[in-house]
Amino acid sequence: MTARINSMTPPFTDTVQSVFDRIMPRGVPPLALFTMLARDPRLFDKFMAGGLLDKGHLTLRQREIVIGRVTAQCGSEYEWGVHIAFFATKVGFTDQEITSLVHGTANDPCWHEPGERLLIRLCDALHSDCQINDLLWDELTAIFSEYALLELMLLCGFYRTVSYLSNGARLPLEPFAARFPIPA
Repeated sequence: MTARINSMTPPFTDTVQSVFDRIMPRGVPPLALFTMLARDPRLFDKFMAGGLLDKGHLTLRQREIVIGRVTAQCGSEYEWGVHIAFFATKVGFTDQEITSLVHGTANDPCWHEPGERLLIRLCDALHSDCQINDLLWDELTAIFSEYALLELMLLCGFYRTVSYLSNGARLPLEPFAARFPIPA
């Protein structure tokens, strides 16, 4: 697949290169998503400012469950695959959990923690109708702080936007990234 929007090619400006050096693992070239956005300094800065990949109100595992579920729901194999490649081992995802993020439900037996089941239900609710019903909200507030809930909603929205970008621009899959699992 050929991207619909060309990426910036090296050599990058000092400002852009410093961002890539900070966010990319050593030896991994910058992602096509980033080099595409880097063509426009304003859009690149705004995008990077909204990333939510810093230490916030969620654990790394909670964050990656949300990102994995949202990008899978949006059909963004590009972004889903990058996050699975970079973070699945770090957060201890099992093969069953990885498959469930794409093809499963919150009731899959691989999800043992009630909070993790709630995260999937939250992603599903926001994806289906952009709402959180009162029952789900009450369950979420029993586990997550108000700040964490705000972060969760922002995270869902941000990665829906990332999915729009990767799908709309038809970004080619990164060579190192995971692919959607085939359902059992």
